[in-house]
Amino acid sequence: MDLELLDRRLAERAEPAFRARQVWEWTARGAASYEEMSNLPGSLRGALDAEVPFSSLALERTARSRDGTEKALFATADGRPVEAVLMRYRDGRRSLCLSSQSGCPLTCSFCATGSMRFGRNLSASEILDQALQFRRAEAVDHAVFMGMGEPLMNLDSVLAACERLPDLGIAASRTTISTVGWIPGIERLAREGPRVRLALSVHAPDEALRSELMPVNDRYRLADVLDACRAWREARRRRVYVEYLMLAGVNDRPEQARALASLLRPRHAFKVNLIPYNPTGGEYSGSGRGAIEAFRATLAERGVPATLRLTRGRDIDAACGQLAAAGRAPGFG
Repeated sequence: MDLELLDRRLAERAEPAFRARQVWEWTARGAASYEEMSNLPGSLRGALDAEVPFSSLALERTARSRDGTEKALFATADGRPVEAVLMRYRDGRRSLCLSSQSGCPLTCSFCATGSMRFGRNLSASEILDQALQFRRAEAVDHAVFMGMGEPLMNLDSVLAACERLPDLGIAASRTTISTVGWIPGIERLAREGPRVRLALSVHAPDEALRSELMPVNDRYRLADVLDACRAWREARRRRVYVEYLMLAGVNDRPEQARALASLLRPRHAFKVNLIPYNPTGGEYSGSGRGAIEAFRATLAERGVPATLRLTRGRDIDAACGQLAAAGRAPGFG
């Protein structure tokens, strides 16, 4: 719900300060309406129901993958599309992929989100309402800011949401913020907010190719981004997770694996996640299993730990790089 609007309405009614906390506690535990909030006076429940919408987002539709992944399409009050994903794993984990913006202004060439029109930053309440949509159905315990948008371009709202995620059952140690390398945000994360995990999208070990794939590299060069990540690691005492999308014939050659390994120093400061490419209707195709394994083995030989990310929700356009609500309605059936 719009927590700022909630505070205003409670203040206008001269309600005691603890009422906002009561409402939030019920909401974070998965309440589906004000009527469930039994320790609030009935008159207040009725007033809130009339004056403060229970969600700042309107759920338009959902889709469910064969692997159990669920995607939700929302609209903001001003009509901006937002997508979020719940990933269900066999070991019991329930991980949310949250969006921080409607669309993304950074236009990475391999990402469907970058091809849609950028809308705006989301408020902390709009971020939390994505999570609450799924929390009302079941417990959740992990979150990644890897949905629509560049989280570090909207860091005030992202950090405000991160402060409240533990109330939903998602600890800071199980929350990951992913960035293409927005240095001012990385520097702020080293000083401010919960001790969340940091993931850096690299996707190419040399500056020229990375600029082709990710135009933001012309503004924040990879060498400088890695320096900022090392400083974050020193301040937060946590490893940096390197995201590397495997594109056939583009960035998957053994010499590129060797170049990547040479960049990631000290070794213990980084871990690489190799990501299979998920089709987005663009010019790329994904690397084959042999190329991915050879790339991983080359990194391992040089002391860089690397794992292959499990793809979830590809059949409903919910996998990494596929979120693009505008024009991709087929993912919802």
